[in-house]
Amino acid sequence: MTKVAESAVASLGMSPVAVQPLMVFAGHRVDAELGRVRLLGEHEVGPALLSERHRLRPESVRVIADHLDRAFPEYEGAFATRAISPPPQAPPQEELSDGLFDLDGLREAALEEALRAPIEQWMTFLHPDQVALVRRNWAGPARISGPAGTGKTVVGLHRAAHLAQRTTGRILYVTFANNLPRVQATFLKAMSPAVADRIDFRSLHSWSQEFLRDCGVSVRLHGERAQTAFSLAWKNVGRDSCLTEIDPAPGYWKEEIDHVIKGRGITSFEEYATVPRRRRRASLRRPHREAVWALYEAYEALRVERGVHDFNDVLSLALAEALRRTGQHRYAAVVVDEVQDLTLVGVRLLHALVGDTPNGLLLVGDGQQAVYPGGFRLSDAGIDIRGDRGQVLHINYRNSKEILDAALAVVAEDSFEDIDGLRTPGRRDVDLTYHDGHVIRVSKPTPSEHDQALLEALHSLPPGARADTAVLCPSMRAIGRYQRLLERASIPVCLLEHYDGRPVDAVKLGSYRRAKGLEFKRVYLPEHDATMPDGSRTPDAEVSETGRERNELSRSQLFVAMTRARDVLWLGSVNRPSAER
Repeated sequence: MTKVAESAVASLGMSPVAVQPLMVFAGHRVDAELGRVRLLGEHEVGPALLSERHRLRPESVRVIADHLDRAFPEYEGAFATRAISPPPQAPPQEELSDGLFDLDGLREAALEEALRAPIEQWMTFLHPDQVALVRRNWAGPARISGPAGTGKTVVGLHRAAHLAQRTTGRILYVTFANNLPRVQATFLKAMSPAVADRIDFRSLHSWSQEFLRDCGVSVRLHGERAQTAFSLAWKNVGRDSCLTEIDPAPGYWKEEIDHVIKGRGITSFEEYATVPRRRRRASLRRPHREAVWALYEAYEALRVERGVHDFNDVLSLALAEALRRTGQHRYAAVVVDEVQDLTLVGVRLLHALVGDTPNGLLLVGDGQQAVYPGGFRLSDAGIDIRGDRGQVLHINYRNSKEILDAALAVVAEDSFEDIDGLRTPGRRDVDLTYHDGHVIRVSKPTPSEHDQALLEALHSLPPGARADTAVLCPSMRAIGRYQRLLERASIPVCLLEHYDGRPVDAVKLGSYRRAKGLEFKRVYLPEHDATMPDGSRTPDAEVSETGRERNELSRSQLFVAMTRARDVLWLGSVNRPSAER
């Protein structure tokens, strides 16, 4: 009966996880669960229902009840239209039933409600196309992609709950960032509490470390000592090599080791000599690759000498252990959010947990929103997405045209290669559903005047608005600066690294990267163009290939930050004199 009800309300755009089966026993006292079905006695049902969070307006309840009456014609009607008294401001019942709340009207009303309270409505209503993806059966690994704001994470969360309702195994929901799992777990617990304890929300590295501990594999992760080992390797091997002809900054070559060599699991120079360096612009001839390999070997020797692992080692060890234990894993399905930010080794690891089993692996993400260097193709990981197992969302539910146009202007000239291997233009066409958001540009001659304008904007927020407001920065140094500034101005701050998705009356503060997967009604980007290249001062021909690569990555990160905004995008700038620049 629950499945029939789910199918009936899916045509209204209601998520299947919003249907919670309840069985009431007359003349008995009981409060228990059997699978996803809650069992209650007649005395327990009232308090249980009243304790549920209200998600629908009375007129929506009437329409859904009427729709279900038609879906279950053999049962006595619910008579919801007489049982529920309309609120004082509602029109008379005959007006409500006079075609006002047909299916199209209800979908529009659901969208309007979602725009007023976006997170809450994720728990109940999806677009019918999204509902279809949540409920679909896939014969193997699948992928959901689409531009920013198209609801990929929402579909991923509903899919995880849907699978948990229909399987006996556990579901792993994993992402690269370590702050997102807390937020996503909060959303899903409110959305579908009956299955929340069967879904593990983890960052990839934290899960991998726990997995290795359970397998009895010793891990000595120490980022600071590993970085010291690389610094010594650069001093001894890299600093005076031909690598400085391409880029004298050691950070670029540390990224080469992290994302191209170790991130792809390369163990021999012969393999590295010919591997495509995806999302890396600089062309390396064989002598340069030999120099990189010498730097890598020096780093590895010093790291091993110090007895420590880096983050890539954790994933490589976990992959080896997962392959050794094929068929012994406890997960029925794995959902990967922001998959474009993982390394190839990370994707191989998650694939190894479920293989190509039907509905086993769902990859969610968008290559345009990649905020880390390097890249891969799914084919490199042995993952074959065929036919309808690759779905693209095209409707933006978050951004208005004004906000989206401002964000797209940043990356319009930056085409990108997605993980499916397709080259995609920076400006993509999407259908918009929201039109009220706007961009505020503030330009001041000095940093102090700029900061004062930011404080004035935050102080002018109406009561309760801070809970859905974020100040995003490009670096940890900038975060520290603005944390001190806001706290001195008596503006409560909640760092994104501590945010768990629960409402808190404080301005969220964090980096562009940590804002991935989140959305806010108001987003403030102080000195948003400080790290952006100025083409008028630096002609493109004079910028090195590695410089262009860094600029492109900075633009991608800024694009991600800008598209977090729904109602207000505040862009601050400081017009310093040329001498100061």
